[in-house]
Amino acid sequence: MFSWDYTGEKSGEDDSVWHSSQRKWVEEMEKTIYIVRHCSAEGQSPHADLTAEGILQTEKLAAFFEGIEVDRIITSPFVRARMTAEPIAVSKGIHMEGDSRLTERILSSQSLEDWQVKLKMSFSDLQLKYKDGESSSEAMARICAVVDGLGDGSRTVLVTHGNLMALLLKHFDDRFGFKEWQELTNPDVYRVRVKDDGALVDKNWSAEV
Repeated sequence: MFSWDYTGEKSGEDDSVWHSSQRKWVEEMEKTIYIVRHCSAEGQSPHADLTAEGILQTEKLAAFFEGIEVDRIITSPFVRARMTAEPIAVSKGIHMEGDSRLTERILSSQSLEDWQVKLKMSFSDLQLKYKDGESSSEAMARICAVVDGLGDGSRTVLVTHGNLMALLLKHFDDRFGFKEWQELTNPDVYRVRVKDDGALVDKNWSAEV
């Protein structure tokens, strides 16, 4: 664990210069991730387009990121995620990267009438697994692998899906669970600042944006 407190003698350095250089070093060490849930879509199929409302939401999302420094945009290959990411990429002049590890978590290959009950259980038991599906732990591991591959000092937008987004947020803050998943919106944006001694998580998106 790092400590940013300076306890030695200053050797004539000005306080403001010292603290400015310390802040710069901290910023270079931490990676910043904007986790984005896709805009409103017509369905759950990998090929589902955004709704007319969802297309309007992408414009607001691109405007939201205008003043934010970003060096990579990585998206789930599902159509609704790519349609969400594209206006941000165009606005930033950044190539949009696809990564299958950002696709939505598969709860089960079977149609589950009580799927929300089973999903809630999977937030409490991360190893719980339904027929041909992924456990929360397995899904969490693949999106965490994406984050682990990002460099120190990077500022990345990850465009993904609700359940997988919630699991990544739970990885950084164990208080994030089923209730918080229910409260996610389309779209939604959370910022995570990852440092060697932990992570800071905050919600960045508001429907009024």
